[in-house]
Amino acid sequence: MQGAFIVLVLLGITSGEALHLIHLPATSHVAENAPPATLVHTFSVNLSVSLSPVIPGFPMVINPRPFTEAFRVNRLSATTFEVVTTGKEQLDFETGPKAFDLQIYVKDDVGVTDVQVLTVQVTDVNEPPQFQGSLAQGLNLYITERTNPGFIYQVEAFDPEDTSRNIPLRYFLISPSKNFRMSANGTLFSTTELDFEAGHKSFHLLVGVRDSRDLEASTALQVTIVNINDEIPLFTSPRRVYSIPEEAPLGTMVANITAVDPDDEGFPGHLLYSIATTSSYFMVDQLTGTIQVAQRLDRDAGELRQNPIISLEVLVKDRPSGGQENRMQITFIVEDINDNPATCRKRTFSIMLPERAANGTLLLDLNKFCFDDDSEAPNNKFNFTTPSGAGSSRRFSQRPAGSGRIVLIGDLDYENPSNLAAGNKYSVMIQVQDVAPPYYKKSIYISILTRPENEFPLIFERSSYMFDVPETRPARTQVGQVRATDRDFPQRPVVYSISRGGASLQYPNIFWINPKTGELQLITKADHETTPVYILTVEATNGEDRSSVTVTVNIVGENDEKPICTPNFYFMSIPVDLKVGTNIQNFKLTCTDLDSSPRSFRYSIGSGNINNHFAFSPNAGSNITRLLLASRFDYSILDTVRDYKLLVYVTDDNLLSGRTKAKALVETGTVTLSVKVIPHPVTTITTPRPRITYQIRRENIFSPSAWYVPFIITLGSIVLVGLLGSLMVLLAKAVYRHCSSMTRKDKKPLIKKGDTKSTKSTKREAMVESIQMNSVFDGEAVDPVTGEIYEFNSKTGARKWKGPLTQLPSWPEPSTQPRGTAGEASVPKHTGK
Repeated sequence: MQGAFIVLVLLGITSGEALHLIHLPATSHVAENAPPATLVHTFSVNLSVSLSPVIPGFPMVINPRPFTEAFRVNRLSATTFEVVTTGKEQLDFETGPKAFDLQIYVKDDVGVTDVQVLTVQVTDVNEPPQFQGSLAQGLNLYITERTNPGFIYQVEAFDPEDTSRNIPLRYFLISPSKNFRMSANGTLFSTTELDFEAGHKSFHLLVGVRDSRDLEASTALQVTIVNINDEIPLFTSPRRVYSIPEEAPLGTMVANITAVDPDDEGFPGHLLYSIATTSSYFMVDQLTGTIQVAQRLDRDAGELRQNPIISLEVLVKDRPSGGQENRMQITFIVEDINDNPATCRKRTFSIMLPERAANGTLLLDLNKFCFDDDSEAPNNKFNFTTPSGAGSSRRFSQRPAGSGRIVLIGDLDYENPSNLAAGNKYSVMIQVQDVAPPYYKKSIYISILTRPENEFPLIFERSSYMFDVPETRPARTQVGQVRATDRDFPQRPVVYSISRGGASLQYPNIFWINPKTGELQLITKADHETTPVYILTVEATNGEDRSSVTVTVNIVGENDEKPICTPNFYFMSIPVDLKVGTNIQNFKLTCTDLDSSPRSFRYSIGSGNINNHFAFSPNAGSNITRLLLASRFDYSILDTVRDYKLLVYVTDDNLLSGRTKAKALVETGTVTLSVKVIPHPVTTITTPRPRITYQIRRENIFSPSAWYVPFIITLGSIVLVGLLGSLMVLLAKAVYRHCSSMTRKDKKPLIKKGDTKSTKSTKREAMVESIQMNSVFDGEAVDPVTGEIYEFNSKTGARKWKGPLTQLPSWPEPSTQPRGTAGEASVPKHTGK
């Protein structure tokens, strides 16, 4: 009982000292349209027994009904607070809620809370009328000038108290104007025609409205008069005639046209200027009205030379298209100035005079070439200065002075030493100048060249020439040089040519002469044996004169011919046991040389004479020699080669005497010999059979050009093998069927018992003689299709291609076994290429 009592006491104390709101719940009132921070209600908080403070941000408004953000709670002290308006939402009695239930929620640091309700009533307040939209802030109205009097704008306002809009409002102008009036229903009228240029540019009107309770409101109307383009521009520049000098630089301002537009309040920048008449000489700045030079003004050429007056019509507009415009005529007079110096169609002259021209000869009249383009005197007048030039004052002059007539007063003889020193060429400089300021000058250059005359003939230095050249000299060898001169000045180049002689059997001319230097050269080697002496006619010309001279060229003989031997190529075949010292197949070599004696030949064998089996006799001192076998062949030990390719050197030794200026030159010719050594025939004898079997191998050589032969043979062989195969299959089937049937019928043995003679096989031995025959190729020929060399046997017609080393084929050893019955000869065939 005592414990229960203590709990109840504690509960009573706790409930009496808990956190709670004071002066809530409650009901408060606030006027509509109340400004922000308007006080609505004040309350306080009773802290709990723990004295825990209220958390910052509390109390707060939660769950307002209806929802609104028009109220908030402000802290006045730790326990005192107030509810005020926020201004976020307008409190309108007529259109918005009339009451709000705000739940005030408070919480302390230990989490103790309390919630109470504050009811806020919105009270009605009598409000003045209000203008709608942008009219409430003031409105700008625009009226074009010269608009007829009448309606301008309809002003509208409303009374917040009259939600049904049934009570009329009264409108009026607070500041009366003689140009405007307003009706009671808010219609604004103009009473006069407004002219912008007369000063009616804008008006400030205050419009008032009054409700049934005499509450008023006002707004401002700014009425702006819009200027329209109703006035033509007016020119303000009084000048109409302008004088300008010719050749004014492009872009030079020659006139400034100004105008004003009454519609633009004196701002000329709004006007646009142009030139109405067609003129390429001037252009106008369309914004400023300044007229500038657009094309060269040349008083001395074209239409300005005939008429220097230019008339223009200037047009001014107040807008690019449409609008108002005005025109004005102006005149420009182009004045002549001395801007053109005296000019000559030619300022450089070249004159050629014969060296014997007479004194007083008129060389040039400059008045025929010079002129002044200026259109008026004295700007178009000119004269000439005194001629000048190094060395020309004693030879040329101007008569009369200043006239521009250049005449000869001196000697122009080409052979005169002083004239030669001057190069017979003279330069004269003279100036043409204006007679009016600024005295323009231009220089004229005259080049005078003396034309020489042909006084001396063209002659050669010698009446004839003779040159020697060895016949072994190559092409482009210099034979000699001729030279022709002319004493006339200036020296003309001499051109040399061969007009006759110099031909050989192979060439139309074996000589060439340098047309500039006269140097005679060989085109090809000369041959003393063919033509020992050439007689040439060399011609020289300098364009005026022509001269010729005889040139004799002696071809000096030299040993330049190689020995030529017959035959140059030969094939021989000899038996292996040929006797030493034998003239091989009676071979004889006969040699000739155009520039050597028959006794000058020497013979030697170069490559191919292996083991020195061959030699020539005689080996020197004769043009005829024979090939001998110098040593026997020994193929058992020493020799292995059966085909010899002998390269024979034939040297002339230059022993020919009596040659003019012959040098010790040696020429060598060559001869190629092919020698084939034929071995002994091989015979194999087997005893005791008398029968002889000959085994002969033949070699068939066919030409590669006959490609169709192996093709046809191969194709025929394939067809034949196919047919034979088919026949063999049919034959095998027939034999098989026949043998099977015979075996079933007859089972008797084929040999009788006791017949020992039949069981013995008598072996016959046959004597087989195998003879190996080798074809001997004793001739050579060239295949007309391939161009290759082949060897042939003149008796059998056998052929084979000639290779670098021709050797006998290796034949297979003959078999001792008989290939047939006794007494039969077996001759196998061999097919080669």
